[in-house]
Amino acid sequence: EVQLQASGGGMAQTGGSLRLTCAASGLTFDRYNIGWFRQAPGKEREGVSCISSSDGSTYYADSVKGRFTISSDNAKNTVYLHMNSLKPEDSAVYYCAVDYNPPPNDIPGLDEIRLRRLLLSSWGQETQVTVSS
Repeated sequence: EVQLQASGGGMAQTGGSLRLTCAASGLTFDRYNIGWFRQAPGKEREGVSCISSSDGSTYYADSVKGRFTISSDNAKNTVYLHMNSLKPEDSAVYYCAVDYNPPPNDIPGLDEIRLRRLLLSSWGQETQVTVSS
């Protein structure tokens, strides 16, 4: 059984930075996407970013491109989300999630689908991010 433990959330000011960490265990599949989605009060869940276990391809929501960077340490089964230039609209509960059946990486134009699939996948403990203006 997969277990995903998120940490690193907290409070930051606009323009500040935070780093989220997702420690994963029980990942038995060779190929999967692992990443983050978020949910702010009164808003729908939004896929934020994910990274492919097979080739390290990364995907981002338009709302965070250029500001967030996802990375992984496969030896530690850990995924990081480096969040820079934070905005108040980044305030949300962030969830680490894994998609065991992602679209092939060599098919372009499916970024949004890849991120949406995180919302339907297995996720673990959440972490709160609050950005003040």
